[in-house]
Amino acid sequence: MLRAAPSLAAAAALLLAGCTAQPVRAPAPAAADPARAQAEARQRAGLRDWTLAGRIAASNGRQGGSGRIDWRQRGAAYSISVSAPVTRQSWRLSGDAAGARLEGLEGGPRESADVEALLYQATGWNVPVRALADWVRGIGAPALGPAELAYGADGLPARLRQDGWTIDYRNWRPVAGGPVLPGRVEAVRGEAKVRLVVDAWTLGEGE
Repeated sequence: MLRAAPSLAAAAALLLAGCTAQPVRAPAPAAADPARAQAEARQRAGLRDWTLAGRIAASNGRQGGSGRIDWRQRGAAYSISVSAPVTRQSWRLSGDAAGARLEGLEGGPRESADVEALLYQATGWNVPVRALADWVRGIGAPALGPAELAYGADGLPARLRQDGWTIDYRNWRPVAGGPVLPGRVEAVRGEAKVRLVVDAWTLGEGE
């Protein structure tokens, strides 16, 4: 259950903000079919318009929260909403490459040209939020440097390491009109942890 503290809940909402993805640049370790793995990685990296609906949980080793998440990405523009069914609180982060706006916090909306700075100032969390738009699709974030990607026996990404973070993937599933995408993503660095369970992926602009 998401705690009532606005800052912690907002952090959960912000943890998935991001920009347009690019493929992992580091060579992939051996997979069941390396050629297929590389082709699917290119497909995932090329997705510009997509939506996911699911559940998110975040913690910093001492406190945390969870809730429903709806994340819509349209090129560089994103809109991410998190809601707690029990407390009926909700938060929304929207923005693009030019800046971000966070709504639902006590004291009114906050804006910044730097989404990471907005997150830190509003919540105290220091997380590379833009990378999560790439990580959630099983690819590295080019802005963070080299990514180490390990594949499972099925030829799909099982673990990604980048910038001190370890991202584990499970429950890959086919998605209509596109490549297979993960159903569960867990990112950990030290005491910081975020877990995303995707109930549904939708590709394309939609409504």
